[in-house]
Amino acid sequence: MRVSVIGTGYVGLVTGVCLAHIGHQVLGVDNNTQKIALLKQGLSPIFEPGLGELLQDNLKAGRLEFTTDVALGVAHGEILFIAVGTPALSGGASDTSYVEAVARGIGEHLTPGYRVVVNKSTVPIGSGDWVRMLILEGCRTRGSSQSVDFDVVSNPEFLREGVAIQDTFCPDRIVLGSSSERALRWMQTLYAPIVHHQVPGWAPPGAPESVPVVVTDLNSAEMIKYAANAFLATKISFINEIANICDRVGADVQQIARGIGLDSRIGQKFLRAGIGWGGSCFPKDVAALIHTADDYGYNAQLLKAVVSVNQRQRWVVVEKLQQTLKILNGKTIGILGLTFKPDTDDLRDAPALLLADHLNRLGARVKAYDPVISQGRTQAEPSGVVIEANPEDLCKGCDALVLTTEWEQFRHLDYSALASLMDNPVLIDGRNFLDPKTLEAAGFRYLGIGYHSL
Repeated sequence: MRVSVIGTGYVGLVTGVCLAHIGHQVLGVDNNTQKIALLKQGLSPIFEPGLGELLQDNLKAGRLEFTTDVALGVAHGEILFIAVGTPALSGGASDTSYVEAVARGIGEHLTPGYRVVVNKSTVPIGSGDWVRMLILEGCRTRGSSQSVDFDVVSNPEFLREGVAIQDTFCPDRIVLGSSSERALRWMQTLYAPIVHHQVPGWAPPGAPESVPVVVTDLNSAEMIKYAANAFLATKISFINEIANICDRVGADVQQIARGIGLDSRIGQKFLRAGIGWGGSCFPKDVAALIHTADDYGYNAQLLKAVVSVNQRQRWVVVEKLQQTLKILNGKTIGILGLTFKPDTDDLRDAPALLLADHLNRLGARVKAYDPVISQGRTQAEPSGVVIEANPEDLCKGCDALVLTTEWEQFRHLDYSALASLMDNPVLIDGRNFLDPKTLEAAGFRYLGIGYHSL
């Protein structure tokens, strides 16, 4: 099928590249000329494992192209994906101005022939009908009298940064929201190779015969996206609440998490205590759901508590540092990991940055090492943080280390050598990621979240 993906940010680029890889003819559209120039050269503007290779392969195969011309994109695509950002506004609502601009642009350039317009952006509940209205307004703006034939589908994304390719080819489910049987048939045809595990090299062992496809109305599809992220954020805040109680009573939150996670009704995923959730999705989506509830006269008390617990959790590390080092003014703190999660270069709402900012206000000098950020793979260095080239330089003269991102390579560092470089070998594991016995044998005083070493 001919597909146009308008917006080549994280979701749009991954979606477009993967759809090209399963055999569709994909045109990526963006108004950022520098980004499009990079993409035409086969250079990915974002760090995502495996994406660069797939991008180059599909460019060479002729299944993937890029342009800044919206009119060309609308003319090309039988299926038009809207995949632009919806950043959070100060009051918690989503900024849908980019979606509005694209929807109007589609209407202004729509030509005869049936189209399926797909909301891939995370949009407020009720946006399907709004996008349809905007497209029709765009048609009227150009003064065209010819009729247009299109349907709007909500197809929310559930991509995890760091494993987005896997999540695209081997999803837990595909959600399609529409009242049009014709549009739903087109979308099921589009995703058929993924649904039936026909992507070479991407058939997960033990997977069901096909990927579940959830077909629903527009509003429910939009709500599924928000509800999924809100529930996962709730699980993290819950186990962090338990961890804080464990800290006070001497229990081990990791044993607690395992004990409750073996209950099939609970499950073990997203029960790792730490310094809280961040990134581009959870904060924005939970805030947007709370804002929607407020708009419709409902006080979402549980979701507000989830956010409150997460904000409070950011300062647990600072409290542990104060309890250990007492006065932080004049101390040097080293941070292991800056991105909000491993295998990405995304610093949006990263707990490490908020921690660094608070430590700076307390008079501490903050240094950091991150496997991606230390290589210069970010547009702007975080303020108030000295970026070191390697873990050894990070540890020199440090009074304490704080692990904030669970990069796999951090399991395998020579901690004995690192401890010898520090003025005070203390390590606070903000993700409960490292083995306490290994760290203590290396000469560190180890402090976890909801865990007390024996």
